[in-house]
Amino acid sequence: MTALPLVLVHGHPFDHTMWHPQIEAFSASRQVIAPDLRGYGTGPLTSPVTEFGQYARDIEALLDELGVEQCVLAGLSMGGQIVMDCYGRFPGRIRGLVLADTFAALETPEGMRFRHAMADRLLREGMRGYADEVLEKMVAPYASSEVKAHVHGMMTATRPEAAAAALRARAARPDYRDLLTRVTVPALVAVGADDTYTPVADAEAMHAALPESELHVFAGAAHLPNLEQPAEFNTVLGKFLAKADARS
Repeated sequence: MTALPLVLVHGHPFDHTMWHPQIEAFSASRQVIAPDLRGYGTGPLTSPVTEFGQYARDIEALLDELGVEQCVLAGLSMGGQIVMDCYGRFPGRIRGLVLADTFAALETPEGMRFRHAMADRLLREGMRGYADEVLEKMVAPYASSEVKAHVHGMMTATRPEAAAAALRARAARPDYRDLLTRVTVPALVAVGADDTYTPVADAEAMHAALPESELHVFAGAAHLPNLEQPAEFNTVLGKFLAKADARS
């Protein structure tokens, strides 16, 4: 049985190092691809995105470059929405979906206004004040100091221009709810029990829409269960990958 490549798509405003526990756990048994999105981390310094689909096109171009014909595609938060966009564009390459701490619905008018206002603020003030404010929503207040430091560091290292462009593009992203009903591969929906950005109800809605999915709620975690509860996350992900491998 061949182990499928695992592609990990990070959230906003992070970088590929948010997946460090998963890269470490799975690289020995399969190809693990964890890119930095444009403008994040060491990602390409090309022009920032102007529309959300550019992220999925970047992922597709990377798979072409690496010669990856089939994979399991995993994303968290904005990364989960990018994964859904990828499935809409090139479903034939995807043998399993992991949707963590994300949601499929269209942005609300209030949410659109908030994202544009936040984009303006980040361009005006930079990332540090925002990072200080949201740290204990990204991870739970009781998370370890090491995890908090890692998450804060990723946020403050992100270029404000890239973060602002992502917020504006994400405000205008498509509605993926109908797409989920047409997914023909197994899916894992994961969420932190204490996530206030994308609460458990959002995960339950995606689980209900997907024809073949499993839902796992991680106690003791907020928006980043893969970092907050890495051992449990890796166990759940490992079982899902084995199922996707067997199906392929």
